[in-house]
Amino acid sequence: MIYPKKINANKTDKVMKALLIASVVLSGILILIDKLTSNKISWSALSIAGIIYVWVTVIYSIKKNTNIAGHVLIQTIAISLLTVFIDYQIGFSGWSIDISIPIIIIVANVTMLILTIVSYKKYIKYAIYQLIIVLFSMLPVIFIGENIVRNPVLSIIATSISILNFIVCIVLCTKDIKEAIIRKFHM
Repeated sequence: MIYPKKINANKTDKVMKALLIASVVLSGILILIDKLTSNKISWSALSIAGIIYVWVTVIYSIKKNTNIAGHVLIQTIAISLLTVFIDYQIGFSGWSIDISIPIIIIVANVTMLILTIVSYKKYIKYAIYQLIIVLFSMLPVIFIGENIVRNPVLSIIATSISILNFIVCIVLCTKDIKEAIIRKFHM
C-alpha cells in the first residue's frame, strides 16, 4: 500500500506566510486600482472582505480538533457579516437583512440538525454552539422589532426553524444531556 507523504509543518508554515503576504500585496494592488479608476463603489473593499473571509475559513479549518458545530457557527457569523458589508458597500438596499441572514440562519440550523441526527451521542459537544446559533437567530426578531426588515416573512420562518430545531435536538438527546449534567455536576 502506498501512503501519502507526511506534510512537513515547516513547509506548511512557509506556504501560509507566502500566501498571507500575497493576500496583503493583492489587497494593496486592488486598493490602488480602485482609487485610480472608480469613485462610485469601493469594489476593492468588497474583494478584500472576500479575502478576509477566506482567511478566517482557512485558519479555522486548519486548526486541529476543530468541532464541526464550531465551524458552522464561525461560518454563520462570518458569512452574515460579509453579506451585510457587501450590502452596505453597494448602497444598503437591505437584502442582506431581509433575505441573506435569514437564509444563512436556516442553513446553519439544518446543518446542526443533521449533525445532531448523525452523531447524537456527541450532541453535548454541539449543544453550546446550537444555543449560540439560536441566540444569533433572534437577530431577525430584533430587526423586525426595530422596523429594519421590510418583509419579515423569511425572518420569522428562520427564527421559528431555529427554535424548533433547538427543541427537536433537546428532545432527541434528553437522556444524553441528563447524563452529562449528572456527570458534570456530580448529582
